[in-house]
Amino acid sequence: MGSVCASTLALFNAGVPLRAPVAGIAMGLISDDVDGKVEYVALTDILGAEDAFGDMDFKVAGTKDFVTALQLDTKLDGIPASVLAGALLQAKEARLAILDVMAEAIDGPDEMSPFAPRIISIKIPVDQIGAVIGPKGKIINQIQEETGADISIEDDGTIYIGADEGSKAEAARAQINAIANPQMPEVGERYLGTVVKLAAFGAFISLLPGKDGLLHVSQIRKMHGGKRIENLEEVMKIGDKIQVEIGEIDPKGKLSLVPVLEGEAAAE
Repeated sequence: MGSVCASTLALFNAGVPLRAPVAGIAMGLISDDVDGKVEYVALTDILGAEDAFGDMDFKVAGTKDFVTALQLDTKLDGIPASVLAGALLQAKEARLAILDVMAEAIDGPDEMSPFAPRIISIKIPVDQIGAVIGPKGKIINQIQEETGADISIEDDGTIYIGADEGSKAEAARAQINAIANPQMPEVGERYLGTVVKLAAFGAFISLLPGKDGLLHVSQIRKMHGGKRIENLEEVMKIGDKIQVEIGEIDPKGKLSLVPVLEGEAAAE
């Protein structure tokens, strides 16, 4: 039962968010004939000799409120229910005392190391599953590539995100929430966007998966001293990272972007 207590302490120390700490205690039993009647005495926290020569090994593990596991070995043909009930009450008293001692050492999960592997889950509306996956898996593959996380989507909208570092899992969660539970962007917000498409009138910049904005050619000129640009491919290419700011949002929700110039970015 010491392993049960030690496991709780180890999991808390590792930052695992247990619902409640668990402790365990081993109960024993001695029985004998006294004046023609069998009498029973329950023993708390038995040792090896008490296990070997006693009549019962009753292991009880649980939290402050619930029993989570039981194991009973007995050498007797049967044990009265009242005796077992009494042993359970003794076990609870011992368990609560042990939990108090454990709480003095650590009473909850420590902060998990940012470098610890982890799996997190989030729930999205079922009708947003397609948006997260994207055409031919484009969006989900993009999120996995950018964050380094592994993503699995269930039919009920549950998404499991696995990563070898907490920051990668959180980055993937943020991108998924931006698609499935989006917050409307506001004018003045800044993003490090990615060029995803070039057109004669400007460049489309991906701010978040599924959320693009237009950086008009007139704004691109500002990035190059105002000079005329004949061909956008001469000054940028798909995949380039550009710091942009939302300059305008039209009634249909389309985003017009402006570049954040070097001096402005440094000032920020």
